[in-house]
Amino acid sequence: MGVKKVLILNGSPRAPRSNSRRYAALFTQFCGLETESMDLLRADPKAVAERLEAVSDVLLVFPLYADAIPVPVLRTFKAMEEAPSKNRPTLSVLVNCGFLEPEQSDVAVAMVELFCKRMGWPVGSVLEIGSGEAILDQPFRVFARWKIRTLARAVTAGRHRRLKVTMPISKKFFLKASTKYWTDYGARNGVTPEQMATMEIEGQRPS
Repeated sequence: MGVKKVLILNGSPRAPRSNSRRYAALFTQFCGLETESMDLLRADPKAVAERLEAVSDVLLVFPLYADAIPVPVLRTFKAMEEAPSKNRPTLSVLVNCGFLEPEQSDVAVAMVELFCKRMGWPVGSVLEIGSGEAILDQPFRVFARWKIRTLARAVTAGRHRRLKVTMPISKKFFLKASTKYWTDYGARNGVTPEQMATMEIEGQRPS
């Protein structure tokens, strides 16, 4: 068993400039235990394994990708299964999705729980965040901060909980606001709504 310390693993495919990093920073702010962070995007699996030996808890932070966990997390899980650590830290999850409903992340959480079962790791707390990156900004930021603080306190105390949070707005309003957001975002980058509605990536269709 490692010392009482939390290793925060950022599983976002765009870790250096991700919203997951912002969520992790809030968790660090509220957590009563020592923390350290790693981005899985370019992390050496051996380096991750070494740090796992020295901690009591892991917080895995990632965005929902295609209703599942993103590639950096999958790659890390595979490496861990091939070379299991002697230490078995408690693994908690913070997952954020672009849907209004946080339960859209249930399948991804179940995938993490299956990994823990196969590895013999205890499952800790879970926080599912809905409504995308908008919940990190005013006037909704207070909801995200409140739940992340609750998550941090649960991990600190070892009294684990399952938590969910989203913006307190209707689906109709969310759809209207999110459509405007992505239309404006595309316009700033020279992409039309018609182009965003296709399967093309940089002028090429996926094979």
